[in-house]
Parts: sequence; C-alpha cells; structure tokens
Amino acid sequence: MRDVLLIAAYAAVGAAAAGLLGALALRLLRNRSVALSLAVVAAVTVAAMLAGTLSVAWAMFLSSHDLGVVITVCAMAAVVSLGVSLLLGRSVVAGSRALATATRDFGDNDTFAAPAGPPTSELAELGRELAATSAKLAASRERERALEASRRELVAWISHDLRTPLAGLRAMAEALEDGIAEDPARYHAQIRAEVDRLSGMVGDLFELSRIQAGVLALAPSRMSVYDLVGDAIAGADPLAREHGVRLVGDGVESVPVEVDGREMTRVLANLLANAIHRTPADGTVAVSAHREADSVVLSVTDGCGGIPAADLPRVFDTGWRGTGARTPPAGAGLGLAIVRGIVEAHAGRAAVSNVPGGCRFEVVLPAASG
Repeated sequence: MRDVLLIAAYAAVGAAAAGLLGALALRLLRNRSVALSLAVVAAVTVAAMLAGTLSVAWAMFLSSHDLGVVITVCAMAAVVSLGVSLLLGRSVVAGSRALATATRDFGDNDTFAAPAGPPTSELAELGRELAATSAKLAASRERERALEASRRELVAWISHDLRTPLAGLRAMAEALEDGIAEDPARYHAQIRAEVDRLSGMVGDLFELSRIQAGVLALAPSRMSVYDLVGDAIAGADPLAREHGVRLVGDGVESVPVEVDGREMTRVLANLLANAIHRTPADGTVAVSAHREADSVVLSVTDGCGGIPAADLPRVFDTGWRGTGARTPPAGAGLGLAIVRGIVEAHAGRAAVSNVPGGCRFEVVLPAASG
C-alpha cells in the first residue's frame, strides 16, 4: 500500500508540473487560434503522462532499456494526439470562419444563411440562434415598414380632413365678420359642429398616441357584459335613430369580465358608430355577447355589404378607412386602431370577418375568474 501511495505521489508531482506549464501556455495563447489551443491541450496531456512516468521511473530506478520503451510509447502517443488535435482544430476554425462570413453577410444584406455542416454542436446551435434572430429582425423590419406606411397615410388623411373644415371655418368666420351671413344662427351651429368634429379627431389622436406609447392606464373592475353592452347601445341609440338604423341587443349573456369600464365603453361605442355609419337606412346592427371556454366574445354585426378580402388584414391599421371613405363622417380612420389597442391592453384580441350582407367585428376578452 505504501508503494502505491509513493508511486501516486511521484506521478502527481510530475503531472502537476506539466499541467501548470500547459495552463501558462494556454494563458499566453488565449487570443490565438483554437487549433493551437487544442494542440497545447493534447501536448499537455501527453507531457503530464510522460512526466509522471519519468518521475516514477526515477524513483523506482528502472533500467535504461525499460525507460526508453516508456518514452517511445509516450512519443508515439504524443504524435497521434497532436495530429488529431490539429485536425479537430482546423475543422473548428473552418466552421468558425464560415459562421463569421455568414454573420458578416447578415450585417451587409440583412439575411442570414447558416453554413452547412458545422463541426460542433455549439457552432450549430449558434447558427440556429442567428437564423432565428435574422427571422425576428426581418419580421420587425416588416412591421416597422408597415407602421411607417400607415403613419404616412394617416398624416396625409389627417391633413386632408383638417384642411377642409378649417377652410370652412375661416370662410364662415369671415362671412360673420363682414356681416354678409344671411342666417348667422345656422353659421354658428355649423361652426360648433365642425369644432366638435375637430375636437373628436384630436381626442382620437391623443388616445392613439397613449396606446402606441404603452402608457394607457387601465383601472379594471369586475362588471357584467350585459350592463356594458346595454350602456353602449343606449349611448349609440340617438345616432342609430338619426341614420334610420335599428340596434338589436339580442343574445347578450350576463358574463362577468375584469375590464376598464370607460375604455371598454369606448371600444363598443367606436364599433357601434362604425357599424351605424356603414349600414344603410332601415338596416340592422346586432350586438351579442357569450362565453367560450375561458373567454368572452362580444360581436357587432352590421349591414355594410362586406369588406373586400384584400382589405380585411388592414381594417385595424392606423388611418385605414377603406375605399371611398375619405369624406365625413368617416373620421380620421383611428377608431378601429383605438379599438385594437384598448382590447390588446386588456390581454384580448380584435378580429373582423365577412358575413352575409355585412361584416362582424369580434372582441375576445378573458373571462373573469370565479
């Protein structure tokens, strides 16, 4: 037992010396090629074995012949180890360079193509992560381009919608100032209506800016969908009567939800106003609400005749108003964008689909627990 411990101690001393020299070499070569580092690791492995063997041989006073045999065996092992290490190092370096080239192309061309046959699983994983990042960046750029296009469109439409009422207000003010207005009371009423319309546009812009900035403050409380829909129908009834449209609230279940009552009332008001404006006289706008699994689905169905299939994906975009909708009472095209923003702030989603004779807008909200 004592001899075994003595041999282990001598071998450990020799191997430790080789290991310390190898660690120093790796530190000095830390900024060099990985192939060289692998060669150092292989050399250290063989050197540690040789140093331990020589230490034991010196302690045990082996014959020179036996010592030569041990050294020859270790030398052969060193040659093979170094060769394998260099081959592996060249393969890793080649894979790293290919990945670096693909990454450089990614920066220049905004697309990433992972090199084929990576030598290690780590490089393969890195390639997959870069490919996934490339796809996410491409989707982000696409969303940014779409948002920028909608903003430009919104600015153009807002400019158009502001220029017309402002010109009318200026003309009416000049007519009243010059005393040439035949019916001043009518002019005053028209000025008030235009100012209210402009105030509504400014309010919508402010609301949308809060939504897009992520600073929409919600104060959710538990309430019944039945009461929420009833209040919205009562608020939209005068507009429906003015346009000769029937409002129907059948099929509204008394399902509890956790929502901000003021903001959700605005959602329903925007949907109902949009439906009433698009439905011809003597048409019907139907509102329903029911529970599906863990969600509550509110729907507003109108008689607009349907939306072109190409326009369906854009209905909730900022500034979208559809073909031929650039005159009042279409508004600034912000109502449905506000609807989507408020609904998504409640962890819900808004959707639209065509139905016979019109279209149906759906708001899906999480149902209240308990």
